[in-house]
Amino acid sequence: MGAHVRCTIEGPLGRITLDRPPLNILTTAMMQDLAAELDRVAALAAVRVVTIDAEGKAFCAGVDVADHEGDLVGPMMDALRQLFEALASVSVPIVSLVHGAALGGGCELVLGTDVTLASEKATFGQQQIRLGLFAPPASVLLPRIVGERRATALLLSGETIPAAEAQAIGIVHRVFPAETFANDAGAWLGKMLEMSGPALRLAKRAIVAGRGCEESVAQRKVQALYLDELMRTDDANEGVSAFLAKRPPVWKHR
Repeated sequence: MGAHVRCTIEGPLGRITLDRPPLNILTTAMMQDLAAELDRVAALAAVRVVTIDAEGKAFCAGVDVADHEGDLVGPMMDALRQLFEALASVSVPIVSLVHGAALGGGCELVLGTDVTLASEKATFGQQQIRLGLFAPPASVLLPRIVGERRATALLLSGETIPAAEAQAIGIVHRVFPAETFANDAGAWLGKMLEMSGPALRLAKRAIVAGRGCEESVAQRKVQALYLDELMRTDDANEGVSAFLAKRPPVWKHR
């Protein structure tokens, strides 16, 4: 855990917090720490969901511009790649909680998570083009999430959009009032945390398994995952039995 990346374990929830207020600008060291914490927390058997949130007025206003200069840019890009490899490989769902601006590398961090909950005051944008740069992770992820035409416009214009628009195009799942954001996001997370741990992990693996495959190949891969792994868990059998018996399931998380 680094000086500007905090992590707490709250039962089944692993909470990772960017702690470099007010803007939580990402340094190379912070990206390395964040990748390490993602790997460490997701490996804990009791953790079912990981969240990424932030202190200060912004979620994250990007990667430190100073780290783009001279000999620093190579290590910075290595850390950025490692962070997004960690985001892609973590086995549990990752939920980003965005209360303010998510710009540049901060918006890319959001795109790398599985679900985003946002305050109505949150904003999103890939502003790298304004510095004569482009956004490497967003160039890959944003077209997959919002479609190529919308992504192209956002990446080439550097436009910042509000939470409601980000929700309309698929970047954000739910938008909550600013005054009740913490409570509303906590309630939403609480419902996810009620689910079976193995089901959450395997559902995420099923989504990832189909990426980049022809549909017939993806369907076979997901079916094999369902039969060979999911249906061998105690919780899958408990869920079916509970439904047929018209009672609440009692998860063993195995």
